[in-house]
Amino acid sequence: MAHLSEDQQLIVDTARAYAQEKLRPNAARWEEEGLDRDVLKELAGLGFAGIYVREDVGGSALSRHDATLVFEELSRGCISTAAFLTIHNMCSWMIDAFADEEQRQKWLPKLTTMETIASYCLTEPGSGSDAAALRTTAKPDGNSQYVINGSKAFISGAGFSDLYVLMCRTGDAGPKGISTVLVENGTPGLSFGKNENKMGWRAQPTAIVNFENCKVPVENRIGPEGEGFKYAMRGLDGGRLNVAACALGGAQDALDRATQYVQERKQFGKAIVEFQNTQFTLADMATDLAAARALLHQAAQKLDAKAPDATKFCAMAKRFVTDTAFKVADQALQLHGGYGYLADYEVERIVRDLRVHRILEGTNEIMRVIIAREMLKA
Repeated sequence: MAHLSEDQQLIVDTARAYAQEKLRPNAARWEEEGLDRDVLKELAGLGFAGIYVREDVGGSALSRHDATLVFEELSRGCISTAAFLTIHNMCSWMIDAFADEEQRQKWLPKLTTMETIASYCLTEPGSGSDAAALRTTAKPDGNSQYVINGSKAFISGAGFSDLYVLMCRTGDAGPKGISTVLVENGTPGLSFGKNENKMGWRAQPTAIVNFENCKVPVENRIGPEGEGFKYAMRGLDGGRLNVAACALGGAQDALDRATQYVQERKQFGKAIVEFQNTQFTLADMATDLAAARALLHQAAQKLDAKAPDATKFCAMAKRFVTDTAFKVADQALQLHGGYGYLADYEVERIVRDLRVHRILEGTNEIMRVIIAREMLKA
């Protein structure tokens, strides 16, 4: 990794040590057993639950570039756990950035320790890429509360998390009618569908979140009515970097595993690493990941600097890094031959986990739309 400051190197070393010691040996087991709350609290103890939250409420006040370093390293241990942590961080950031002081002091100290775990509720069964078409409503009931009705789909942490950062309609159709409301687990009228049986990210629960005459106090609304969609859009650039960073870390782990395997596995009387084809494949995989990492870091630095082309670069990084990472993980599986297809070797888990990164936070087709739109603005 090029040009890391001393502090950044320390962040990388801390995240790497924890990932290799605690996450990597348990990642396969968590596919069966689900997320480990104690591990999430330990990650919070390292400062990774409020990465870009201000320090007065327990945050780490780090940059988006710092965050990509953290999530790449954690994903080398367990992609599913790291990706779940990115969602919690986005929720914490949203409250830190847009809530009033009283709300910040109420919610963030528990979020930065992960005593309270948060999930983000934007996508609905009928609106995938067209997020502004959401239909979940929050209607005023007197002056003190909202009554919420609707449902959200593909929600990571549904039923597991303690707090749901909900995008809902308080006004007219379109983006200007959307607000952000916090709903606590246990609120009457809040319920969850069955856990989805997914290809990857199996360690984290994903389900539909239902709201049926769910009553929430008005003071749980973040910011003024009608601002929610702006908040959601402001979170997307950083979210895309995080999805890319997690993909990069997973692919790096796959490459590490393949490099070790080809040195041990013998065919035709010699280690398969001695075949030039194997060496060329490893060389290309390493080169592709280095290129992906360089673009990711450049995009993160642009976002930190609030560069005018930051959105374009975040979309470019998300598109390129997630496609590249999936390809590299697939090549790692191929280098393992038949063993790559077996769960014991864990590369197949990485391939399954990384597939969704090309869909999340805007599909890679939508990334191309954004990139082209930003290019043509110029």
